[in-house]
Amino acid sequence: MGHLTAASIDDAPGCCVGCTWWQTRSGSRAVDKARWADAVEERFGTWGKLYVDGGRTLCLLQYGPADTFPHARDLPAGPPGDDAVLITCAFLVDPSSPWALQSLLLAAIGETRDAGRPAIEAFAYRYDEGEAYAARFLQHRTVFPRAFLSDLGFRTVRAQGRVELMRLDVRGIVPVEEPGEGLVAAALRLWQERRAAAPA
Repeated sequence: MGHLTAASIDDAPGCCVGCTWWQTRSGSRAVDKARWADAVEERFGTWGKLYVDGGRTLCLLQYGPADTFPHARDLPAGPPGDDAVLITCAFLVDPSSPWALQSLLLAAIGETRDAGRPAIEAFAYRYDEGEAYAARFLQHRTVFPRAFLSDLGFRTVRAQGRVELMRLDVRGIVPVEEPGEGLVAAALRLWQERRAAAPA
């Protein structure tokens, strides 16, 4: 697992390398992504994660201070909170490896807490039951399935139609590690145990 930065963006899926959808407001001029990345890194640090295994990228997750993603102001149920880190998109190269996305999300939650930010937010879509099953296999997500975020502890801030802005307060999260187990592995294990124990 590595950081998403201007130096590592070339390891991202091809469609993500030059994408500035989140960095550009509707009807505005395109943004220079390299300049945007430099400004975010100077102020916040890295702006996402890459899951790379054996030289092969399995997943990308982009996130950062909500105000660095102007397009979020134009979405239904927006804008995100000024104090939040916003998860904007994920690209799962291999949909049969959902654990890679889960690992990156848990790492983002941990990094948000470690950075002293109070919460992490993301936009969600409320799918019907049949649609929700199909949505589990989407490669590219800019708006996440509501049930997926809810399972991670996110709660709805506001809704407009089927789109919701969801928020997870990270201030009360306490990392639990077992000997020989890294933080992300421990968090993923605890999340899987919680999900397995939840009523169907």
